Amino acid sequence: MTETTRNRLMLVIAIVMAAVYLFPLYWMYITALKSGSEMFATPPSFWPNQPQWGTYGEVWESRGMARYMWNSLVIAIGSVTLITVLGVGCAYVLARYRNVWVDIGLFLILMLQVLPASLMVTPIFVGFSQFGMLNYPRIAVIIAIAAKSMPFFVVLVRATFMAVPMELEEAALVDGNSRVGAFFSIVLPLARNGILVSAILIFMQAFGEFVYSKSMIQAAELQPASVGLNSFMGPNTNEWNNIMAYATMYVTPILAIFVLLQRRIVSGLTSGALK
Repeated sequence: MTETTRNRLMLVIAIVMAAVYLFPLYWMYITALKSGSEMFATPPSFWPNQPQWGTYGEVWESRGMARYMWNSLVIAIGSVTLITVLGVGCAYVLARYRNVWVDIGLFLILMLQVLPASLMVTPIFVGFSQFGMLNYPRIAVIIAIAAKSMPFFVVLVRATFMAVPMELEEAALVDGNSRVGAFFSIVLPLARNGILVSAILIFMQAFGEFVYSKSMIQAAELQPASVGLNSFMGPNTNEWNNIMAYATMYVTPILAIFVLLQRRIVSGLTSGALK
C-alpha cells in the first residue's frame, strides 16, 4: 500500500468516524424543527418538511431559559475562578518541588479524579448541611464542582509549568527577583496558554454540571439549565421537539466556544508534552 493510498484510507476512516460522532447532534437540531406528526413518522425524515422555527421562541419563554442560562453561567464562572486561584499554585508546587511527599500528594490528587460525582454528592451534601452551606446553594455547588474538577486542572497545568525551563527562574533570582516575583513575572506569563485552556475545559464541564445542582439547589429560580432540561422528563413525555429545542439552545454556546478555540485548546493540551 502506497503512502497516498494509506492517507486516503485514513481520511475516509476519519470522515466516517466524524459522521457517526456528529449524527446525534444533527438529529437533535432537526428534531427541534419537526412537527408532532413528523417526529413519529415511519420511516423518519432527515429534514423537516415545514421547519417549526417558532419552537425555539416558545421554549425560551415558557421554560424561562434566560434564568436557567444565567444560573449556569454564574456557576461555571464561579467554579473556574475558584479552581484557577487555588489550582495554579498547587500545580506550580507539584511541578517544581519534587520529593516523596509531593509524589504522594500528586498520587492522591489523581485518585480523587477517578471518583464519580454520584459517589461524592452524598458526603458533600451531608457536610454542607452540617455547616449551613445549603442556605447558599449556588456557592455550595461551586465549591463541590471545584473539589471534583481541581485534580483535572492541576494535572494539566502542572504539565504546562514543567515545560517552562527552570533556568529562566534562576536567572530572575540572580537578577534580584524573589521567588514570588519570578513566578508572576516569568513563569505565569509563559504558562498562561495552558492555564487558559484548562480553565476553558473546566468551564465547559461546569456549565453542563447536573448532579450537584440537582441535589443541592431546590429553588427553581437558582437552578442551572441542566436541571431545567431534566424538568421535561416524565412517564408520558412526548414533547421531543421542545426537548431538543431546549437542548439545542443549551448546547450550542458550548459547541461554539469549542469550535472557535479548538486550535488554542489543542496547543495548550500538548504544550507540556515535550520539553
